[in-house]
Amino acid sequence: MAANAGTPVIGKRRHHRQKVMSEINVTPMVDVMLVLLIIFMVSAPLLTTSIDIDLPIARGGTSSSTNEAPLTLSVKRTGGSCNSNVELYLGDTLVPLAEIETKLKAIRETRRDPDSAAFVRGDREVCYTDMMKVLGLVRVAGFKANIVIIPELGSR
Repeated sequence: MAANAGTPVIGKRRHHRQKVMSEINVTPMVDVMLVLLIIFMVSAPLLTTSIDIDLPIARGGTSSSTNEAPLTLSVKRTGGSCNSNVELYLGDTLVPLAEIETKLKAIRETRRDPDSAAFVRGDREVCYTDMMKVLGLVRVAGFKANIVIIPELGSR
């Protein structure tokens, strides 16, 4: 055995170790992550719409529904440009702009609910500044202002 230690043996191969591969192939990992991302993106909206929740009953508060008729203030443009002629209707009654603040304050004093709301309806042709003036008068009178709109049924 000692004689063959320095010379290569014919017929036998030397086993060389391969170098350790220090690179990581990330392509399969990226593919798996993209598939998981797509699965979660598709399934997340489906999970939120089908959740049935039994909410608890709250006690101690007052009901928001009242027996009083809601106050409706309608603004209609009668002609001219912005800041010109508008008609104000309190319910179905035409009220001049100069008297609307006193009438709103008088109505507010008769209401018992501290969170009374007034519904403001504006004509399509009424300017923004006219509506803001009316909303300001409603707020000064002590009402919470709710703007009433009708969604469009189609494009024109």
